[in-house]
Amino acid sequence: MSHAHSHEETVPTPALVAAGALVVFALAMTATVKLGWVDRSAVPAVERATANVAPVTSRSLRFADRPDGSVLITDATSGVPVSTVVAGGDQGGFIRGVLRGLARERHMSGIGEGPPFTLTLWRDGSLSLRDEGTGRLVDLGGFGADNRDAFLVLLPERSRS
Repeated sequence: MSHAHSHEETVPTPALVAAGALVVFALAMTATVKLGWVDRSAVPAVERATANVAPVTSRSLRFADRPDGSVLITDATSGVPVSTVVAGGDQGGFIRGVLRGLARERHMSGIGEGPPFTLTLWRDGSLSLRDEGTGRLVDLGGFGADNRDAFLVLLPERSRS
């Protein structure tokens, strides 16, 4: 027994036209930015430099993985422990995620754990973490207030206000 009619599924023409238009629009917008016809979104570090925003305070830190999965954070200058991020803790996941990305970049560049990280609170309220080994700068404010605060507490208490 054969089927007399086809079960061919087709996509409506207006949907195909709309999808094609969306792809063309996305490529056109990418090209305008790439060619310099439209400015890229502001980069926080560049904006701070342009506006001469000074740092309020900074702290040089080292992060060391512990056998139990926690991360020991020490002041890189004095060697004094600052904090321990326990595995599975509330804000530990964000700190560990940022460090995992930076560690991957260090590994790819052949840089070990030697160079410290610099955590800086800026006069405009922004907070950044700079990897002194690779030069990579992570602006922490873009990840939300709770995640920013997970790093903010690593600065000396008198300088956080």
